[in-house]
Amino acid sequence: MPESGGGRAQRAHIPTSGTGPGADADLVTGAENAPAVPHGDAGALAVDPAAPQATAPAGLPGAPGSAASSAPAAKAARRTGLLVTLVLGGLTALPPLSMDMYLPALPAVTDSLSAPAATIQLTLTACLAGMALGQLVVGPMSDRWGRRTPLLLGMVVYVLATALCALAPTAGLLIGFRLLQGLAGAAGIVIARAVVRDLYDGVEMARFFSTLMLISGAAPIVAPLIGGQVMRFTDWRGIFVVLTAVGIVLTLVVWKWLHETLPPAARHTGGVTDALRTMRGLLADRVFTGYMVAGGLAFAVLFAYISASPFVVQEIYGASPQTFSLLFGLNSIGLIAVGQINGKLLVGRFRLDKVLGFGLAVIVLAAVALLLMTTGAFGEVGLVPIAAGLFVLMSAMGLAMPNTNAQALMRTKHAAGSASALLGTSSFLIGAVASPLVGIAGEDTAVPMAVVQVVCAVAAVGCFLLLCRPWQRAGREAGGL
Repeated sequence: MPESGGGRAQRAHIPTSGTGPGADADLVTGAENAPAVPHGDAGALAVDPAAPQATAPAGLPGAPGSAASSAPAAKAARRTGLLVTLVLGGLTALPPLSMDMYLPALPAVTDSLSAPAATIQLTLTACLAGMALGQLVVGPMSDRWGRRTPLLLGMVVYVLATALCALAPTAGLLIGFRLLQGLAGAAGIVIARAVVRDLYDGVEMARFFSTLMLISGAAPIVAPLIGGQVMRFTDWRGIFVVLTAVGIVLTLVVWKWLHETLPPAARHTGGVTDALRTMRGLLADRVFTGYMVAGGLAFAVLFAYISASPFVVQEIYGASPQTFSLLFGLNSIGLIAVGQINGKLLVGRFRLDKVLGFGLAVIVLAAVALLLMTTGAFGEVGLVPIAAGLFVLMSAMGLAMPNTNAQALMRTKHAAGSASALLGTSSFLIGAVASPLVGIAGEDTAVPMAVVQVVCAVAAVGCFLLLCRPWQRAGREAGGL
């Protein structure tokens, strides 16, 4: 399929080896082969919205303007696209790795540090809050100084903070180190989304987010399994040692292969006031805010599950850490599978709003079913019905999460870093609020988890309908039916 000119020019010139200022120059050279892309103080790396969207890498035979491309050049373009996908996938996988590898150890941490479950759940809340606040800072930084430098700095601090978590002697210090870990890890989340916005637009961007979900979605599958196996040979501190090693490897990969995607001409030149003005302008967009809040509430549903499920599965239903890890991985497989159905089959055939609305509706139904089961409306139920309800809920996230991100970012062709920061901050802040609520009734009931999920899911649908008003924009989306 033909590819949008802006996307071709930008993606074809992403260097994947070497360092130095040449990376910036390479992004700009070759732009004469693409339609003009406006650059200004807003930092737009816009792709013409009227241009056709596709997922094919630049330089593939048959693409407009590629008749002179040689077979080796086409292979190099494909390799470049694959490397960028893998690196961005690794960055988006870092949050679930940081959160989910630790989940099987929560009961053990409670015993080791002699702290109540609600206090230990605050280690999850602290990490989430750090990721939320960190994105709010790193996003505007990446619009001003480019994507690469803030990302590398954040990765180095992440490695140091994770190592400190492994040494924490008290619950209070562990909470503090997890906060620092989240602040630093935010760089990977927000900049990965901003890089996608630099390179893609429209339906193509929605498809790429689904591809990233395939990679980052593998993390929740393997992370609890790794955490459970680590717990067989050492204590919970060993999990943070493994995370430290993962952070070091990912930092080296970013340093080696991910180079600048935001040319100097497209960067913001203002200071804090300019960044705040940009964010205020984004929040003034009712539709952008609607997608942002709806996505944040959907994330809160997900995080209510993440925070409560170790205690629900292991303490209430008596499952082992290994069984919990297997169930958690199965739910993640459902999320990945539906995310791929979204990217490969639904996006481009149906309006994104229609797909998003269906996903949110399924989440509401699954959350209501879980609430009825946990309150005893169907009598005493075992682990299997609860696990089935959680599987449906998690799978529907594959329709909601990539499409809220894509729809919101499609409205922000300027300041992708700031927009990405607002999206991430809202999601993680709302999730951080939801986390302690699921433990307010103790470790012996799953009702608080289900209540939080129902409230957040219904609120997400309300924001989507009242703020985004999809029926008013039917037929405007590229590739929609």
